[in-house]
Amino acid sequence: MVGSLLVGVGCSTAPPPASPERGAEVFEDYCAPCHGDAARGNQDIGAPAIAGLPNWYLSEQVHKYRDGRRGAHKDDAEGLRMRPMSRTLHDDSDVAMVVDYVAGLPATPSAATLAAGDAAAGAKLYATCSACHGADGAGNEQLHAPPLTVQQDWYIERQLHKFKAGIRGVDPKDVYGNQMRPMAATLPDDKAVADVITHIHTLGH
Repeated sequence: MVGSLLVGVGCSTAPPPASPERGAEVFEDYCAPCHGDAARGNQDIGAPAIAGLPNWYLSEQVHKYRDGRRGAHKDDAEGLRMRPMSRTLHDDSDVAMVVDYVAGLPATPSAATLAAGDAAAGAKLYATCSACHGADGAGNEQLHAPPLTVQQDWYIERQLHKFKAGIRGVDPKDVYGNQMRPMAATLPDDKAVADVITHIHTLGH
């Protein structure tokens, strides 16, 4: 997903026809170099696992990058890299096809990469999170809360810090990001972040 829009005003180039194969092709060309062939992420460059995430969530995030609600903050290195990638998609049809392809890939629970926190303390802190993400961490489409159990611990940690620091969820049009910021702020320090992530990791194993 890199570069400028391929279809502009007065340009006669038409986007390729919609097909399941188109989703796989777009993924291979533009997403796999960062997220990996199986979409399981790459910690070294901050690319998260996206395989098996729900269609609605993937679509929402791609559109946020495309219209600037996400990935515009000067301190969001990974977001700044993802934003132009999302804009290489011709139109909503391309977004839908690549999202369908990624959502259909098998999700694999990830191994812990962070030093373990206190899972019992994390379970108490997670009570706030469970109101949206569910007691089992499976997420809730109606509340626009993604599942947490298939995501890597390092990625959850980075996003919590971005929300806490005002790097993510600050655009006025990012309604659900705005809602997440005060929730992240209930975690007072790095220990609390580690504790709640340790608890989340137990939910998927």
